[in-house]
Amino acid sequence: MQRNPTLFITGGSRGIGAATARLGAAAGFDVAITYVSNADAAAAVVRDVEKTGRKAFAVQCDTQSPAAIEAAFAEVDRRFDRLDAFFNNAGILGPAARFVDIPIAQLTSVLAVNTTGAFVAAQAAVRRMSTRLGGKGGAIVNMSSIAAKLGGPFEATDYAFSKGGIDTLTVGLAKELAAEGVRVNAVRPGLIYTDIHDSSGIAGRVEKLKANVPMQRGGTAEEVAEAVLWLLSDKASYVTGTLVDVAGGRGL
Repeated sequence: MQRNPTLFITGGSRGIGAATARLGAAAGFDVAITYVSNADAAAAVVRDVEKTGRKAFAVQCDTQSPAAIEAAFAEVDRRFDRLDAFFNNAGILGPAARFVDIPIAQLTSVLAVNTTGAFVAAQAAVRRMSTRLGGKGGAIVNMSSIAAKLGGPFEATDYAFSKGGIDTLTVGLAKELAAEGVRVNAVRPGLIYTDIHDSSGIAGRVEKLKANVPMQRGGTAEEVAEAVLWLLSDKASYVTGTLVDVAGGRGL
C-alpha cells in the first residue's frame, strides 16, 4: 500500500507553522508538529489535519534543548518511519528595544531557539534524509525573516541577527547537500498577521508599520505557508539555496 509523504514542522501550533500543517495535509502530507506549552492549540491543529484523512500528531518540544529536538525526531521515526519534508519553523521574538538596551539574557534566548535550535534540528533532519547517510532524500525549508535583510533597527536587532544566521545556514546546507538528495531553502516573511508580534510589546504592530510595505498591507500566515509548501514540493525540484521573500515588496 502506498504511504503518504510526511511533513514535520517545529513550532506548528500557531501562526505560519499551523497554517503550513493545514495546507500540508490538504496537499497530501501526514503531519507531525511540535509545540512548547499550548497543548490545546496543538491538538486543534492535529484535529484539522485528521479531518482531511491524513495522520497527525503533536509532540511537546522546547527547541532550546538539543535533547528535546532529538526526542521529537525520534517520535517522528516511531510514528511515521520516514521523513520527506521538514519545516524548520520554531522561533521567538523578544520585547522591542533599541540595540544597546537588549538584555544579554534575551539575546541568548533568541539565539538558542532561532539559530542554535534551528541548526540542531536541521542536523537531525539531514541525518534522516541524506542519501549519503542512507536516507531517501527530502526537502527542508528554514524560517528566516525579512528582518535578516533589513536589520531590525530600533526594535529587534537581536531577532534580525538570529535570522541572518538562518540565511547563511540555508545557503551552506544547500551547497553541501545538493548531491545527497536534499534541497534546502528558506522563506523570509515580512509583516505577517500572527501573534508572534505580541511578544514585541507593540500593540497592533502590523497595522502601525504596513504603510512601509509597498503593497500597503500585512500578509497572512496562509500566504507564507503556500510558499513553504511549494518549496517542499516536487514543483520546486530544481530550487535549492534560495531565500524567498514573502514580504509584500518590503526590503526592495
